[in-house]
Amino acid sequence: MSPRVRMSRLGAGMMVLTLSAGLLAGCGGEKAPAEGEGPFPINISLMQVGDVPAKENGIEKKIEEYTGTDLNVQWIPQSAFDDKVNVMVASGEMPTIMRVNYVPTTFNAARSGLFWELGPYLKDYKNLSAQSKAYFDNIKIDGKIYGIPNFRDIGRTAIVYRKDWFDKLKLDVPKTLDDWYDIMLAMRKNDPDGNGKEDTYGTLLYKKYNEGVSSPLTRIAVSIGGVNKWGVDEAGKLTPEFLTPEYVDTMKLFKRLFSEGLINSDFPALDPSDADKKIDSGLVGMKLNGVAQNGKSFQQRLTPNVADGEIDVVPFQGKDGIRIAGEPGNYGMLVIPKASVPDEEQLKRVLTFLDQLLDEELSTLQLRGLEGVHYTKTADGKTEFKDFDGYQREVKPYRDNLLNIEGYNVAELVDLPIGMKGTKMARENEQYAIANPALTLSSDIYTERGQELDQMIWDAQTKYIMGKIDDAGWEQEVANWRKSGGDQLIQELEASYAELNGK
Repeated sequence: MSPRVRMSRLGAGMMVLTLSAGLLAGCGGEKAPAEGEGPFPINISLMQVGDVPAKENGIEKKIEEYTGTDLNVQWIPQSAFDDKVNVMVASGEMPTIMRVNYVPTTFNAARSGLFWELGPYLKDYKNLSAQSKAYFDNIKIDGKIYGIPNFRDIGRTAIVYRKDWFDKLKLDVPKTLDDWYDIMLAMRKNDPDGNGKEDTYGTLLYKKYNEGVSSPLTRIAVSIGGVNKWGVDEAGKLTPEFLTPEYVDTMKLFKRLFSEGLINSDFPALDPSDADKKIDSGLVGMKLNGVAQNGKSFQQRLTPNVADGEIDVVPFQGKDGIRIAGEPGNYGMLVIPKASVPDEEQLKRVLTFLDQLLDEELSTLQLRGLEGVHYTKTADGKTEFKDFDGYQREVKPYRDNLLNIEGYNVAELVDLPIGMKGTKMARENEQYAIANPALTLSSDIYTERGQELDQMIWDAQTKYIMGKIDDAGWEQEVANWRKSGGDQLIQELEASYAELNGK
């Protein structure tokens, strides 16, 4: 592949900036000391979301004790994370292990030889090699693996819904676009909350509804047989979702819902968090951009407002059964810079540490906390939280950044039935996940003008749904997109696909 080609995460709709030519200059930095008789030193940079954990806390001590390491964690605030990573890469001052996002800084650093290629080593580590191949496929750069993903369930896409409303209105889980319309009509017109007012909705759209992996339009289109962001045929020809009949038909559904007052008219300005609050208050029947594990928290927030309200979760499905838009399966990844880990001997020691994080003892530590402090064991070998608030403060920062997978090397959590159902569903439904074939493909024009091209289509979709343009207007918007670089984008992705897949 030409060294000038840059990659972008098309499926996730991430907006990324072209890097300056000098960003990757320099690759110096302190080397990790060789392994000796004492603890092996590991410096690691992670993303700070909540409060920074206290120094020498029990979680870090347990990890150090189990792995024979001396950890030094650098917590980088989420708001400044990518900028800080850029500076670290440019200066060459990188830690032993570095959490990075799947963005051009990472791609170009990997291509420049700054990170170890890990793919050839994974087979030698029992926990890393035991994970689904899809996790690693989704973080490849030019077909190679340069990091270990912060694992997230690929099959967690789900409808979070008011089961009591479905039961009252005698509704079934939707499997066709006609089903979706009937449900939206019933929840708007048939007074599911019983207050005699037309103040309820089946679901709400929100600003940026058509962006990212959780777009309701993508999810519904996939459920009825459509593609996940992009489709590819046997000849290697790629098609964006908005040029497929399933997606266009889904847009037409929402256009009809809007014209009949069955969807909220303020959606271009509605914040997703405000949409969730309306669900909490008992005014909305379904959350379509959620995940299977959301059910428990929505139930807990609904109950104080609607004592007899019942939340449930179910996967998206069509006439032939479950069919969901697969998620990327990660929240960034952990890379190993060569500047800090200069030889293969030290690389293998660092990989051993990462593999140990998925052993039962450390998986339990990350996902449950300290026994007797954050959780206890039950008589039948399961676990239950003792101090969940303490877990959120003291353990969750490590859980969110390191390596762990619910259901792998950790005893089952005793939870509310809906919580246990969501956890199980997210794990089991990977088999029904439709992958995005363009997720790791490369395109110059998308890196340079991706936001402009995406915004053209997103704006056109909103205008179409709101009735500001008709079918002919939509076709004209698509033609403009093609002329403005869309056709070039498709060609570059097809070339990238052919190179990686031998088409």
